Amino acid sequence: MEEKVEPESKRGVAPAIGIDLGTTYSCVGYWQHGQVEIIPNDLGNRITPSCVAFTSTERLIGEGAKNQVSMNPTCTIFDAKRLIGKRFSDATVQKDMKLWPFKLIEGTSNTPKIVVTYKGEQKEFSAEEISSMVLAKMKESAEAFLGKTIEDAVITVPAYFNDSQRQATKDAGYVAGLNVLQIINEPTAAAIAYGLDMTRDISCVTNVLIFDLGGGTFDVSLVAIDQNGKIEVKAVAGDTHLGGQDFDNEMVDHFIKEFDRKHKSDIKLNTKAVGRLRVACEKAKRELSSTTQTTIELDGLHQGIDFSTRITRAKFENLNADLFNKCIETVESCLSDAKMDKRVVDEVVLVGGSTRIPKVQELLQDFFNGKELSKRIHADEAVAYGASILAAKLHGNMSERVKNLVFLDVTPLSLGVEVFGEAMSVLIPRNTPIPTKKERIYFTCEDNQSAAKIVVYQGERAQTRYNHWLGTFSVAVPRAPKGHSKVNVVFQIDANGILSCSGEELTTGLKKKMIVTNDKGRLSDKEIDKMLKDAEKYRLEDQEYKKNVSARNALEEYIYDVENKIKTIHKTSKKKIRTKDKKKIDKAIANASQCLNTRPLANANEYEKMLNELETLCVSIISQIV
Repeated sequence: MEEKVEPESKRGVAPAIGIDLGTTYSCVGYWQHGQVEIIPNDLGNRITPSCVAFTSTERLIGEGAKNQVSMNPTCTIFDAKRLIGKRFSDATVQKDMKLWPFKLIEGTSNTPKIVVTYKGEQKEFSAEEISSMVLAKMKESAEAFLGKTIEDAVITVPAYFNDSQRQATKDAGYVAGLNVLQIINEPTAAAIAYGLDMTRDISCVTNVLIFDLGGGTFDVSLVAIDQNGKIEVKAVAGDTHLGGQDFDNEMVDHFIKEFDRKHKSDIKLNTKAVGRLRVACEKAKRELSSTTQTTIELDGLHQGIDFSTRITRAKFENLNADLFNKCIETVESCLSDAKMDKRVVDEVVLVGGSTRIPKVQELLQDFFNGKELSKRIHADEAVAYGASILAAKLHGNMSERVKNLVFLDVTPLSLGVEVFGEAMSVLIPRNTPIPTKKERIYFTCEDNQSAAKIVVYQGERAQTRYNHWLGTFSVAVPRAPKGHSKVNVVFQIDANGILSCSGEELTTGLKKKMIVTNDKGRLSDKEIDKMLKDAEKYRLEDQEYKKNVSARNALEEYIYDVENKIKTIHKTSKKKIRTKDKKKIDKAIANASQCLNTRPLANANEYEKMLNELETLCVSIISQIV
């Protein structure tokens, strides 16, 4: 007997979607007819640039934004994923600021804010807002494709994202109008995609290493997949600041120095020039995956000087040698944490666009003693594919392949509290399977304490000052000599990898709970509410702009059609348009053309009125001829 499940679309239920929110590109899919469908955007592309641009007239998201970055570098935002959940003072943020053409300032509570000019006004946006715009674009693509309103989604994050970054991503989903069913690690999503595809070929437990090198982040996951499709993550390692963008940056830096050396002119402060150079470097990087050398030609790059240069694959590899080697070191770290010898890894699976770089593949294959690398799943789509499978399961899809999905993930970084001397006391070590709950008793360290302050950190260093602060809460304790009062601290991590904490004073039973959301870098409820209102405002503005442009284009096209029709009549018809009628049409067309060519974008109603009047006039005259 085979179970038959009616597809969701036929039942009239909007499916849940899976979104890979990438640093450089994003992808969305859904489960239908026993498989995942990757949803194309309005241009028919299966991946969409994670890019948002602001101009004097409109907001652009995706290809439209990326295609005009050279002309509008200061108001075209990319790399939001490298900012989300971070503080302005973070070392990586300070370093990246020097490379980004857009302006970044310190907002309230040390949050980074992106400054742009939009419709003539200066606006400030958080990374969560920019990410929410990309997520909303993915949601819109799904709604246009399916013809239904989408509410539920699974969103992926790098395995090495900390608690703040995960919560911030969840907030971005909420602002985009999505009910986030779960936050899932990107390599785990890829493992789900691989596991679903390979289960039929697996006869025993298979050790799979997921090597996920994308545009801005890098993750390695070691997973065990059994013949029933159960996926168990054994260990993760990674770097939230390593990917294709970093390889581009090395090239950009190299050519900035070359330009200065050749022409004694520094282009670093010319944002348009650097933006054009960055686009050219990204293109060259892609070309070097299939050819051994390529050229960069940029006319009038800086101060009217043309820039023409050549780069070989060998030079590209040399520029990025340290970064490529870092990838292999991360693989070693993952295997070490899993206490697994590389010889017992059965499959090495490539995920992420940057795994197409030949040197990366060569180093990885050499490390695994010549083992063939698996390219069975689509490098750009695998993460969204896995997220879509999980979305279907969480949404209640009862098809056999979905409902039997079982996966066990891990927390990537250790979690603990600060104890005397700024020491890190770990409650949950890294690579602990999640969901999980751990508790430990702590004693007061001073006489007559009235409260025990619990300071929560995430990271691997022995001193808390080098780890990531997540939040602080206090538990009231009775005044007593030091060491007398005891507080039981409980850490609980949910399936999203998000932490909640509680503390209970054991002699009095006084309790205090905290979901780690009071990080000063996090968004307040008030800020989220404002973002929701702004998101709706921008959505309506975009809608109005598109409507006006569409009406303008319709009028322009009609004028063109009428002029061609009149020319055809003049050439082929024996019956001619009367001179006075021709003058009426010419005058109406001239008035409409003047409106189109000399005025800024008008309201759609004005264009529609003009079109109706012109159409009525032309039809009444031309119908007498043809």
